[in-house]
Amino acid sequence: MGQRVDNIVKRFRSFSDEVIAFVEHLSDEDWTKVCEWEEWTVGVTARHLGAGHFAIFGMADMIVRGEELPQLTMDQVNEMSKEDARAHADCTQEEALEYLRTNSARMAEFISALSDDDLDQKGNMPAFGGEFTAEQFMEFIIFENAAQHFDSMKAAVAG
Repeated sequence: MGQRVDNIVKRFRSFSDEVIAFVEHLSDEDWTKVCEWEEWTVGVTARHLGAGHFAIFGMADMIVRGEELPQLTMDQVNEMSKEDARAHADCTQEEALEYLRTNSARMAEFISALSDDDLDQKGNMPAFGGEFTAEQFMEFIIFENAAQHFDSMKAAVAG
Protein backbone atom coordinates (compact mmCIF):
# COMPACT_ATOMS: atom_id res chain seq x y z
CA MET A 1 0.00 0.00 0.00
CA GLY A 2 1.37 3.38 -1.01
CA GLN A 3 1.70 6.26 1.42
CA ARG A 4 -1.14 8.24 -0.17
CA VAL A 5 -3.48 5.25 0.03
CA ASP A 6 -2.44 4.57 3.62
CA ASN A 7 -3.18 8.20 4.57
CA ILE A 8 -6.64 8.08 2.98
CA VAL A 9 -7.48 4.78 4.69
CA LYS A 10 -6.42 6.16 8.08
CA ARG A 11 -8.39 9.38 7.59
CA PHE A 12 -11.46 7.47 6.40
CA ARG A 13 -11.39 4.99 9.29
CA SER A 14 -10.99 7.82 11.79
CA PHE A 15 -13.87 9.76 10.25
CA SER A 16 -16.20 6.77 9.92
CA ASP A 17 -15.44 5.64 13.49
CA GLU A 18 -16.32 9.13 14.74
CA VAL A 19 -19.61 9.18 12.79
CA ILE A 20 -20.58 5.68 13.98
CA ALA A 21 -19.81 6.50 17.62
CA PHE A 22 -21.87 9.68 17.36
CA VAL A 23 -24.86 7.85 15.84
CA GLU A 24 -24.63 5.03 18.40
CA HIS A 25 -25.08 7.54 21.24
CA LEU A 26 -28.02 9.49 19.81
CA SER A 27 -31.17 9.56 21.91
CA ASP A 28 -34.63 9.12 20.42
CA GLU A 29 -35.08 12.88 20.73
CA ASP A 30 -31.76 13.57 18.95
CA TRP A 31 -32.76 11.19 16.14
CA THR A 32 -35.71 13.38 15.18
CA LYS A 33 -34.01 16.78 15.41
CA VAL A 34 -33.77 18.58 12.08
CA CYS A 35 -30.45 19.37 10.44
CA GLU A 36 -30.59 22.94 9.16
CA TRP A 37 -28.39 22.46 6.09
CA GLU A 38 -30.24 19.44 4.68
CA GLU A 39 -33.67 20.07 6.22
CA TRP A 40 -33.68 16.35 7.09
CA THR A 41 -33.77 14.74 10.50
CA VAL A 42 -30.51 13.66 12.11
CA GLY A 43 -31.60 10.06 11.51
CA VAL A 44 -32.19 10.53 7.79
CA THR A 45 -28.87 12.35 7.49
CA ALA A 46 -27.07 9.52 9.30
CA ARG A 47 -28.64 7.00 6.93
CA HIS A 48 -27.66 9.19 3.96
CA LEU A 49 -24.02 9.10 5.09
CA GLY A 50 -24.03 5.32 5.46
CA ALA A 51 -26.07 4.40 2.39
CA GLY A 52 -24.67 7.14 0.17
CA HIS A 53 -21.35 8.70 1.07
CA PHE A 54 -19.81 5.58 2.63
CA ALA A 55 -21.01 3.52 -0.36
CA ILE A 56 -19.18 5.35 -3.14
CA PHE A 57 -16.76 2.47 -3.69
CA GLY A 58 -18.77 1.42 -6.76
CA MET A 59 -18.34 4.74 -8.51
CA ALA A 60 -14.74 5.07 -7.34
CA ASP A 61 -14.08 1.62 -8.80
CA MET A 62 -15.58 2.75 -12.11
CA ILE A 63 -13.06 5.62 -12.16
CA VAL A 64 -10.16 3.30 -11.35
CA ARG A 65 -11.20 0.88 -14.12
CA GLY A 66 -11.62 3.69 -16.66
CA GLU A 67 -15.36 3.20 -17.04
CA GLU A 68 -17.63 6.07 -17.97
CA LEU A 69 -19.50 7.58 -15.05
CA PRO A 70 -23.16 8.61 -15.24
CA GLN A 71 -23.23 12.15 -16.59
CA LEU A 72 -25.19 13.66 -13.71
CA THR A 73 -25.40 17.32 -12.82
CA MET A 74 -25.24 18.51 -9.21
CA ASP A 75 -28.94 19.37 -9.42
CA GLN A 76 -29.67 15.74 -10.38
CA VAL A 77 -27.48 14.41 -7.55
CA ASN A 78 -29.23 16.71 -5.05
CA GLU A 79 -32.68 15.69 -6.30
CA MET A 80 -31.77 12.00 -6.01
CA SER A 81 -30.63 12.63 -2.42
CA LYS A 82 -33.87 14.45 -1.59
CA GLU A 83 -35.95 11.62 -3.07
CA ASP A 84 -33.99 9.06 -1.05
CA ALA A 85 -34.45 11.14 2.10
CA ARG A 86 -38.21 11.27 1.56
CA ALA A 87 -38.35 7.52 0.87
CA HIS A 88 -36.49 6.76 4.12
CA ALA A 89 -37.91 9.47 6.35
CA ASP A 90 -38.78 6.92 9.04
CA CYS A 91 -35.52 4.98 9.02
CA THR A 92 -34.38 3.53 12.31
CA GLN A 93 -31.15 4.05 14.16
CA GLU A 94 -30.33 0.36 13.67
CA GLU A 95 -30.83 0.67 9.90
CA ALA A 96 -28.56 3.71 9.67
CA LEU A 97 -25.91 2.04 11.83
CA GLU A 98 -26.01 -1.08 9.66
CA TYR A 99 -25.34 1.02 6.54
CA LEU A 100 -22.62 3.00 8.33
CA ARG A 101 -20.83 -0.08 9.66
CA THR A 102 -21.16 -2.25 6.55
CA ASN A 103 -20.32 0.40 3.98
CA SER A 104 -17.49 1.95 5.99
CA ALA A 105 -15.85 -1.49 6.22
CA ARG A 106 -16.36 -2.05 2.49
CA MET A 107 -15.04 1.44 1.67
CA ALA A 108 -11.93 0.98 3.81
CA GLU A 109 -11.32 -2.40 2.17
CA PHE A 110 -11.74 -0.86 -1.30
CA ILE A 111 -9.35 2.01 -0.57
CA SER A 112 -6.79 -0.36 0.98
CA ALA A 113 -6.63 -2.35 -2.26
CA LEU A 114 -5.80 0.73 -4.36
CA SER A 115 -2.38 1.77 -5.56
CA ASP A 116 -1.18 5.34 -5.76
CA ASP A 117 -1.54 5.01 -9.55
CA ASP A 118 -5.20 4.04 -9.06
CA LEU A 119 -5.74 7.28 -7.14
CA ASP A 120 -4.58 9.18 -10.23
CA GLN A 121 -7.08 7.55 -12.62
CA LYS A 122 -9.50 10.11 -14.02
CA GLY A 123 -13.24 10.22 -14.36
CA ASN A 124 -15.65 12.84 -15.61
CA MET A 125 -19.01 13.99 -14.32
CA PRO A 126 -20.63 17.41 -14.67
CA ALA A 127 -21.73 17.32 -11.00
CA PHE A 128 -18.09 17.54 -9.96
CA GLY A 129 -16.97 20.14 -12.48
CA GLY A 130 -15.84 17.79 -15.23
CA GLU A 131 -12.63 15.79 -14.97
CA PHE A 132 -11.24 14.65 -11.61
CA THR A 133 -9.12 11.87 -10.18
CA ALA A 134 -10.32 8.97 -8.05
CA GLU A 135 -8.55 10.61 -5.10
CA GLN A 136 -10.29 13.95 -5.71
CA PHE A 137 -13.64 12.15 -5.97
CA MET A 138 -13.17 10.45 -2.60
CA GLU A 139 -11.85 13.67 -1.03
CA PHE A 140 -14.95 15.57 -2.09
CA ILE A 141 -17.59 12.94 -1.31
CA ILE A 142 -16.14 11.82 2.03
CA PHE A 143 -13.88 14.46 3.49
CA GLU A 144 -15.75 17.53 2.29
CA ASN A 145 -19.42 16.78 1.65
CA ALA A 146 -19.90 13.97 4.19
CA ALA A 147 -18.04 16.06 6.76
CA GLN A 148 -20.51 18.89 6.09
CA HIS A 149 -23.40 16.51 6.75
CA PHE A 150 -21.75 15.29 9.94
CA ASP A 151 -21.19 18.88 11.14
CA SER A 152 -24.85 19.57 10.41
CA MET A 153 -25.90 16.56 12.49
CA LYS A 154 -23.73 17.65 15.42
CA ALA A 155 -25.11 21.20 15.24
CA ALA A 156 -28.71 19.91 15.25
CA VAL A 157 -28.08 17.75 18.29
CA ALA A 158 -26.26 20.55 20.11
CA GLY A 159 -29.37 22.63 19.53
